[in-house]
Amino acid sequence: MIHLIVGNTGSGKTTYANQLKEKTNGIIFSIDTWNNTLFLPDKKPTDGLDWFLERIDRAESIILNLVKQLEHSKTDAILDLGLSKFEHREKFRRFAKLNDFELQLHFLDISKETRFNRVMKRNENKGETFEFEVSKDNFDFMETWFETPTIEEMKEGILITK
Repeated sequence: MIHLIVGNTGSGKTTYANQLKEKTNGIIFSIDTWNNTLFLPDKKPTDGLDWFLERIDRAESIILNLVKQLEHSKTDAILDLGLSKFEHREKFRRFAKLNDFELQLHFLDISKETRFNRVMKRNENKGETFEFEVSKDNFDFMETWFETPTIEEMKEGILITK
């Protein structure tokens, strides 16, 4: 099964993915870890959103190949990839349908205040789920970037509100 972990910045996606891993014995793909390891060391101050999106798309090509291998070995794939946009989530739904893989959406619908407090605390503590600092400007940008899952997307989805 493919698990799509969806939520805005600071909603607890990585923490939730780790809990789900314990329940399913699945493998987590966290785009924050991929970005931090593969791309951020090469980022220049002039590189913007398009620079990141291109690299995320390339990483996801590898991830999709690995997901196929996991599915054939009956191991769940837990995708903590941001999935902020409807069309991004659609990419994975189409992939699952094309390959006859089961897919489950998990939406962490957490208040903006709670999420912001979590992000500031994570920036300060640099704990287990810290990959890079998220500024207030980055947080505010994500508030405008994120698209809440539609009613149709949530028909068989799992909603987490705390």
